Amino acid sequence: MRETLSSFNSLLIDYGVDAGMAERLTLLTGLLGLLLLAGVANFIAKKVILRAVGGIIRRTSYTWDDAFMENGVFTRLSHLAPALVFNLFGDDVFGETPAIKAWIDGFVTVYLILIGLAVASAALNAVLAIATRSEQARTLPIKGFVQAVKLILFIIGGIFVLSVVFDKTPIYFFSGLGALTAVLILIFKDAILGFVAGIQISVNQMVRLGDWIEMPKAGADGDVIDVSLTTVKVRNWDKTITTIPTHALISESFKNWRGMHESGGRRIKRSIYIDMQTIAFADEAMLERWRGLRRLQPYLEEKLADIVRENAALGQDLGVLGNGRRLTNIGTFRAYVSAYLREHPRIHKDMTFLVRQLQPTEHGLPLEIYVFTNDTRWAIYEGIQADIFDHLLSMIPQFGLRLSDSDRHGCAHAQWARAWTSDRWFHAAGYLWRAPHSALSVGVIRVVQQSEGKVAHPARVATRERSRSRGKGST
Repeated sequence: MRETLSSFNSLLIDYGVDAGMAERLTLLTGLLGLLLLAGVANFIAKKVILRAVGGIIRRTSYTWDDAFMENGVFTRLSHLAPALVFNLFGDDVFGETPAIKAWIDGFVTVYLILIGLAVASAALNAVLAIATRSEQARTLPIKGFVQAVKLILFIIGGIFVLSVVFDKTPIYFFSGLGALTAVLILIFKDAILGFVAGIQISVNQMVRLGDWIEMPKAGADGDVIDVSLTTVKVRNWDKTITTIPTHALISESFKNWRGMHESGGRRIKRSIYIDMQTIAFADEAMLERWRGLRRLQPYLEEKLADIVRENAALGQDLGVLGNGRRLTNIGTFRAYVSAYLREHPRIHKDMTFLVRQLQPTEHGLPLEIYVFTNDTRWAIYEGIQADIFDHLLSMIPQFGLRLSDSDRHGCAHAQWARAWTSDRWFHAAGYLWRAPHSALSVGVIRVVQQSEGKVAHPARVATRERSRSRGKGST
C-alpha cells in the first residue's frame, strides 16, 4: 500500500500539483482507503465469517458454544477486524507524519482495549448463562461474583485507557490508587460490602435463588429471584418486587423457609378454644355414644380397662365424683383428635406430633394441634388444614363440649347485626338478651327499651325537668 500511495503522490506532482498539496491529498486518499478497507473487513467478519461460525455452532451437540453465541461473544470479536486493518496498513499511510501516526496508534489501542473489555464482559455473561443451566449452580449467587469480576476488569481497563490517553505508564495510575483509597471505598462502598456479603452468602448457603425469605423490616415476604453484587430482589406473594441491599442479609436478621421445603413437612400450629364450663366427667350415655366412634374404640378399651383395675385396687366409693379415676370429655376429645390426625394421609408421621392443652385464658382452654403436613405447597397445605379443622369443629358437640364464650359472643352479635339490618330490631334484643350481658348487649337492649317507652330517654327526662322548673317559677 505504501508503494501505491507513493506512486499516487508522484502522479500528482507530475500533473503540476504543489508538493505540499500532493502530500496532503495522498494522506487523505490513504485515510479514505483505510476506512474503506476497514469497512470491507468489518462486512466480511460479520456477514461471512460470523454466519459461518454460527452455522457450525448450531450443528454441534455442545451447549456452551450456543451460550457464547447468544451472548454476543463472537459478534464483539468481529469488531477487531477494522482495528487489524489500521494496525496492518497504518504505517504505510501515516509513516511520513509521526504526529498523526501516534494519534492513530493511540486511538486504535484504546479501541482494542474497549473491544477486549466488551468481549470479556460477554464471555462472563455466557459463563453465567451456562452456570444457571446446572441444577446445582442455579441456586448459588454466581451473578454477584460475575459482576465483581466485571468491575475489576473495567477498573483495570480504565487505567490502561488513561495511560494511553495521557501517555503515562499504567504503574503511574496504579500507584495513585493508594492516595484515592478513601474516595474509592466511599464510591464503591455498596459494591465492596455486596461482594463480601456475596462470599459469605455463598459459602454459608444463606440465600439461594428460589428461596422463600421473610424480612419484615424491608417489607419482603416471597421468593428470591435475583442475587446481584449490590442488591437482592424478592418477588412478594402479591407479585410486587422488594429490593434489599445484599449486605443487609448479613447484618440484619431474616427468615429463610428453605428448611421447610427441604424437610418435606409444613407446620400446622393452631388452637381450638374450649368453653371450660362444658368440661365434665363422662357418664354412661357419653361412653355409649363414643363406643360407636371407630377411632376411639382402641382408646376406650384400653383406658376403661385401666380405670376399672385401678379403681378396684383403691376400693373407694365411686358414687362420689372425686373418688377414683374417670374419663373426661375433654381428654377423650383430645384422644379422638390424636387418633384422627394419625390416620390422616396428609399428616407427616415422622415429624413432631402434638395434641396438647395450653394455659387457660380468658378465651377458654386452648387445645393446640401441632403437627406437620407432608405437602409443603401453599394452596394444598391450606386445604389440608381447613379440612382438618372443619372435621374437628363439627365433632366438638359429640363430646358435650362447645367453643369458648368469646366465639359464642361473636355468633350472638352477628345474629343481632343480621336481625337489625333486616328491620327486625325487636329480634335483635332477643338475641342479645340470650347472650351473656356484655357492655354491647346491655347498651343495645337499653336503647331498645327506651324506644319502647320502658325506660325514659335521657333527653326526655331533661325536657321534663325543665318544664317542671318553669312551672314552679310561674307559681
